[in-house]
Amino acid sequence: MEPETTSNSVSESNGNDKNCETQVVLNVYDLTPLNSYTVWFGVGIFHSGIEVHGKEYGFGAHDFPASGVFEVEPKSCPGFIYRSSISLGRITMLPSEFRTFIENAASEYHGDTYHLISKNCNHFTDDISWRLTGKHIPGWVNRLARLGSLCSCLLPESLQVSTVKQLPEYHDCSEDGTECLSTTTARESTEIDDDHEKSLLSPLAVSGDVSFVKEVQK
Repeated sequence: MEPETTSNSVSESNGNDKNCETQVVLNVYDLTPLNSYTVWFGVGIFHSGIEVHGKEYGFGAHDFPASGVFEVEPKSCPGFIYRSSISLGRITMLPSEFRTFIENAASEYHGDTYHLISKNCNHFTDDISWRLTGKHIPGWVNRLARLGSLCSCLLPESLQVSTVKQLPEYHDCSEDGTECLSTTTARESTEIDDDHEKSLLSPLAVSGDVSFVKEVQK
């Protein structure tokens, strides 16, 4: 009986390892149709999200000192044009462990700290990729931000006028009771803010399909 028990234990262990293993994928979106032309010169205006365990996570701006990290269905971030997916590697991490990880990361990415040049959605995905896989995202994804002030001059006006003006409320949004932040109470601004570098390069103000990740309280 002992060999059979050992065999069962090994099988269970292998099954758990498979449940823990997941691919880390960078999903890249176009923010403007102009990318079809500028991408040939190695420049474009992109949004990116990082996909882990069947969910995609991104970072966007709002006016409050609370999590700006949100989750959506992979390759389906509302308001953007999906371009491509890039495999960043595989990791071994339980979904519950990853949830703790992303909630801790959310405490470092408040919506009111978003900055078009120094802390945008692509900086977020690059940071998360590095922490999980030890790899950076491809340089072309965030190249425009590294050009500094030139970036805001190239942004279409429609991307500079959307900011979240109300703080939505937390509510239970998953079967295991994990809390997220609904965007249903947000409204859209139609005036360009003085601090336009904090323009919202995410669809948080216009879609109920986006949920904020609630940060870990420290």
